[in-house]
Amino acid sequence: MGTGNSFGRIFRISTWGESHGGGVGVQLDGCPPRIPITRDEIQVDLDRRRPGQSRITTPRNEADAVEILSGLNPEDITLGTPIAMLVRNKDQRSGDYLENDMSVAYRPSHADATYDAKYGVRAIAGGGRSSARETIGRVAAGAIARKILKMYNGIEVLAYVSKVQDIEAENVDDDTFTMEDVDSNIVRCPDPESAERMLERIDEIRKTGNSIGGVVTCVARNVPAGLGAPVFDKLEADLAKACMSIPAAKGFESGDGFAGTLLTGKDHNDEFYIDPETGATRTRTNRSGGIQGGISNGENIVVHVAFKPTSTIAKAQSTVTRDGQEVELRGKGRHDPCVLPRAVPMVEAMVALTLVDALMCQQAQCELFPNEASLDERPNPMGTTAKREGGPKKNVVAAGGGPIGLRVDEE
Repeated sequence: MGTGNSFGRIFRISTWGESHGGGVGVQLDGCPPRIPITRDEIQVDLDRRRPGQSRITTPRNEADAVEILSGLNPEDITLGTPIAMLVRNKDQRSGDYLENDMSVAYRPSHADATYDAKYGVRAIAGGGRSSARETIGRVAAGAIARKILKMYNGIEVLAYVSKVQDIEAENVDDDTFTMEDVDSNIVRCPDPESAERMLERIDEIRKTGNSIGGVVTCVARNVPAGLGAPVFDKLEADLAKACMSIPAAKGFESGDGFAGTLLTGKDHNDEFYIDPETGATRTRTNRSGGIQGGISNGENIVVHVAFKPTSTIAKAQSTVTRDGQEVELRGKGRHDPCVLPRAVPMVEAMVALTLVDALMCQQAQCELFPNEASLDERPNPMGTTAKREGGPKKNVVAAGGGPIGLRVDEE
């Protein structure tokens, strides 16, 4: 595969295909054997991603029916060999791009100009690899990753639209919202009142031929502690690369993100406590977003991904042609006035792929041999699904009582 088209270390995908070519797809390598997965399970996530779902998505009419070409036996069990999946393009209209000014003029803030600058040639129709249609392969592979995570530790990866311009979702509980809550409206926001206001704003912008952006929040529940590695492979760094590789993504936050800069250390720190039922180490708050020191701590992983407004719009804009002439361009074709609803399954897929890869790296390095140290010599288990053998440890009050003094001498 060409450079820039593959993601992951052990659980690794390579996507291929252009928006207006014969089809798009993915090769997934490193998938564990003996995982039951059906075409229908993969199709569920692809249906959530596909175009033509509502008035606030592109009207391109694609069934996005996946074909599994390899890697499964007749009983739908993974073989441990590469899994190849294909979705054929059916409703591409290349004339929308080739029979007007868009064939020679660059769309402002689109990848048209930079692809041309890099390669000296570009796929004009549909934007080629820069189109969100490329994400079909990620979502298909992400559905398999989702199944692996569920089987391993009941891990759930759920995303939702948390912000459209300045309209923010309220009353969303990261511990309890469901996919059904998210998909209950076309905006994909589990807060019905906020969703209605978001929809009104999207419709208002859409009717003027313009586009609008916002934020997708993703929560991963039941992730065990220990995933991620210092220094360059921190879990939030891998998640940031994964999510920022999605078309139109322009920002990434882990936990409180930039809002945390407004707090003091005392206010921002997530204080630890011992769960009275499981004996596991937990945090009273989750401003860290489930990751500390680049390693998961067993709490919910929470990330936020900012998406810009779609660059192809029906309003006139100043631009230049390939040969260097200044012109005015009005975008044509079928495009999302707001990418957020369809970005939800894309973010879920990239987070799931990252977590499975991190989980397999952890198994390979740190869990190849069992920790045979005595219970008292091991670190106390951490996280929402962890349990200490024998339950909570009995508290022993140190002589003199009072807080424990800790001398810290870090650069």
